[in-house]
Amino acid sequence: MYQCRPLALAGVRLYSTKAAHTKQAIDRIIRVDHAGELGADRIYAGQMAVLGKTSVGPVIQHMWDQEKEHKAKFEELVPKYRVRPTVLLPIWNVAGFVLGAGTALLGREAAMACTVAVESVITDHYNSQLRELINLGEEENKELIEVIKKFRDDEMDHHDTGLANDAEQAPAYTALSNVIKTGCKAAVWLSERI
Repeated sequence: MYQCRPLALAGVRLYSTKAAHTKQAIDRIIRVDHAGELGADRIYAGQMAVLGKTSVGPVIQHMWDQEKEHKAKFEELVPKYRVRPTVLLPIWNVAGFVLGAGTALLGREAAMACTVAVESVITDHYNSQLRELINLGEEENKELIEVIKKFRDDEMDHHDTGLANDAEQAPAYTALSNVIKTGCKAAVWLSERI
């Protein structure tokens, strides 16, 4: 009589489709958010290099301090969740500083316009991630949901701070804002994948 034996696959981990999907989603979310917070840190560093000693310096410093906290948290989550960071970090390091310093050289209003544009994209991005994480399992993803909610709220405050500090008075505000938003969306798309 023939006996059925379980198939033994040495060294192979079998994941459920849901578990694999969840792991891929969390990897993508942490990877892109880590990259984004590094970019934000560098944007504010560039703005402070140009405007740090002006009247808007303390406002920028406050937002930068919050971005440093965000970056530190994602630097903690990357190894905790065993996520591979994006290989584009060196590019975002330079690009963020150039964007921050470049807009600051155009004046405080342009620096604030940069903040408003970036934070509007990031707020939408974080909201999409929250919906995805809740759909994947609110209880299982509680830590990430709480972190992203807090950071989203901070980014919304930065957006509103930029508006309160004359962002819309920047030269060619609409064009500048649209270019920065497009660049942010491209950086998000690339960082999720590479």
